[in-house]
Amino acid sequence: MAQIDVTTDEGAPLAGGHHPIPQDTEPTDDVEFQPRRSRIGRLMGVQVVGIGSHAPANAVRNEDLAALGYDADWIVQRTGILERRHAEPDVATSDLAVEAARRCIEDASVDPADIDLILLGTLTPDTLLPATASMIQDRLGLCAPAMDIQAACASFIFAMITGMQFVASGCSRLVLVIGADCNSRIIDPADRRTFPLFGDAAGAVLLAPGDPSQGLLSYAVGSDGSGAELLSRPMGGSRLPFSVAGQHQGLHFLQMNGRPVFKWAIRMLRESISDTLRAANMTLDDVDLVIFHQANMRIINSSVKDLGVDPHKVFINLDRYGNTSSASIPLALDEAYRSGRIQRGSHVLFSGFGGGLAWGTVLMKW
Repeated sequence: MAQIDVTTDEGAPLAGGHHPIPQDTEPTDDVEFQPRRSRIGRLMGVQVVGIGSHAPANAVRNEDLAALGYDADWIVQRTGILERRHAEPDVATSDLAVEAARRCIEDASVDPADIDLILLGTLTPDTLLPATASMIQDRLGLCAPAMDIQAACASFIFAMITGMQFVASGCSRLVLVIGADCNSRIIDPADRRTFPLFGDAAGAVLLAPGDPSQGLLSYAVGSDGSGAELLSRPMGGSRLPFSVAGQHQGLHFLQMNGRPVFKWAIRMLRESISDTLRAANMTLDDVDLVIFHQANMRIINSSVKDLGVDPHKVFINLDRYGNTSSASIPLALDEAYRSGRIQRGSHVLFSGFGGGLAWGTVLMKW
């Protein structure tokens, strides 16, 4: 059986015996957010020269979660997830990120000494201080500034756009961008709404100058802090420092109000993808591959239907990894690339979204 860390501070009982939720059931809750449309941009002359990913070997199947009182059929019908990866107890986000980065550098066949900037997108840093990117820089033996970028599950998109801006402006020549999360450290095994959803993984890309036709044909990024409390980790910052009392209340774990987030995600995807395509003067017919943030199969299915996307163009690995947060997009990009679904000149549309609320959608010519 797969190894599962089931430790809780108070040994809270786990709910069981839940009835399956039909796949076409859509939550009815909605939240009126502040109107926040995306900022639109274009960023050309940058290319991906290397890509790599890494996921822990420990696969936790839905059947393994049955020992905790979960219903395996309920999980797959509710989320589309069959299994997820959990890191061993002595493995942190930086460990996953370093392995993905090494694979990426090897794929690019570049001299690591030429890497001049490291950006890590993560919501589960090894420590609050210093930046986890600095630890990665040291372990890889690189001579480059390094910083973390935190935009929840949109972190990799934000980091990638930032890295491409450094390259396009001439400030950098070879940027390592990583998306990595060790979500199993911040989810409560007693919370049936979140525990089955998340997994651990990392993915990385190397960015370098390209020809004028390569890069982001358009992108749409945005944030809406009026929905901040819908997906958060309340304790551990300056607003609510860590305390034993807060730990007993589970405030150090990720908290998510899933129903309104579900509704928001579908609406956001429709708007940001439409904005991105319009800015590039393209349609979905011009797109070769679509990668949605691998959060929930019902969100993906609803968005495919809502936008009229050809299902054959949509890449899915959610069933095997769950929601890997910042690693979701680069992990899918790596698998799609290695399976031959991304070629030089391909038009790839990918979108990340999550807490903040924050989102980023890009249309890239590979």
